[in-house]
Amino acid sequence: MAETSFFQYKGKPLVRCGNTLYYGDMKDPFVIKMTIKSQQTVNDMQMADKVSVQLINTNPNISPRRAIVKTSEKPSLYLAIDISVVWLQKALRDAAKDSV
Repeated sequence: MAETSFFQYKGKPLVRCGNTLYYGDMKDPFVIKMTIKSQQTVNDMQMADKVSVQLINTNPNISPRRAIVKTSEKPSLYLAIDISVVWLQKALRDAAKDSV
């Protein structure tokens, strides 16, 4: 079976589907979901000006509502990705400590 190659950001896959971006590997205990809530036009380009960020537990035995560990709203995609990297690294590091 051929492995699909995704865009990588700081060593983790970053995948976009419409206005939703997922950051992280679904095989890991946590991933980040970013949803672009609104956009504005700047110099003929669409720029996100409201982005919802969620840290999500990937355990399939947890209800979708309880799987959301953290949530925030940021005024740009840059800030959303910035906080996503920090949240994901910390969550994965803590999960690795708990499994030992």
